[in-house]
Amino acid sequence: MYLFAEQLLNGLATGATYALISLGLALVYGVLGVLHVAHAGVYMAGAYIGIGVYSVTGNIWLAIIVSMIVCGFIGVAIERLVYFPLLKYPPYVPLISSIAIFTGMEELVRLVAGPSVQTFSLELPFPSFDLGGIHVSSNLMGIYVITAVVFFILWFITTKTETGLAMRAASQDMPIAGAMGIDSRFMVDFSFFVSSAVAALAGILVGIYYNTVSPDMGAIPAYKALALIVVGGLGSVPGAVVASLSLGVAETLLIGYAGIPLPRDALAFIAMIVVLMWRPQGLLGKRG
Repeated sequence: MYLFAEQLLNGLATGATYALISLGLALVYGVLGVLHVAHAGVYMAGAYIGIGVYSVTGNIWLAIIVSMIVCGFIGVAIERLVYFPLLKYPPYVPLISSIAIFTGMEELVRLVAGPSVQTFSLELPFPSFDLGGIHVSSNLMGIYVITAVVFFILWFITTKTETGLAMRAASQDMPIAGAMGIDSRFMVDFSFFVSSAVAALAGILVGIYYNTVSPDMGAIPAYKALALIVVGGLGSVPGAVVASLSLGVAETLLIGYAGIPLPRDALAFIAMIVVLMWRPQGLLGKRG
């Protein structure tokens, strides 16, 4: 029973990191309609910027803030320089460009930081405790608390503020939103900045959780996150979060605890196939 509870807690932490990555993808797709594979490159860059700032300053909060800001502007630069000029072409053109950007970011990091794995060993400044014989580490608590705060802030912005209303209007019909006085370009920039900043945070948390940072750490999340936003419903941020948390728990319990002989990374794509056969619009997506 203790082992099951510990694996459940680990699964929730894994799912939380998946959610931080996939909700940014869902946000970008909802606003611009682009499958942003390069998002995983931003996630990887965030981890490297975080470990670099932390190694110089020794302050993890400063490392997180700097990484989120820098990666936010990287995301905006990708949108303005690559995606926006390509929107007039078929959807596969921005997708191919996104894959090229992701590959280029991987190789650039290999040249700058080296191809070897780096360690990111530290304890997040959160309390650890034992609950009924189950140990909850400070890093697990940090992931839970930070993810919950990010989810709340994003929910509040998108549902309770004029900026969130403008984002939803731009995602539904950008020309009409512009005609109503909404700065659609700014809304797109803002969406990319927020999603890229959250991806950077996810990269740092994953680096701390697994104590490793490497140039290819975004390879699996690049395509797993795409499967997750399909499962949750393309453009649905709540759907991406639900799918991510469910996948994290399922991977840990079915593969790690129950020992089902399946590759860990196969579950996301199996779930995508099942959902597409049963509910093509995704768990929380709208039929269109």
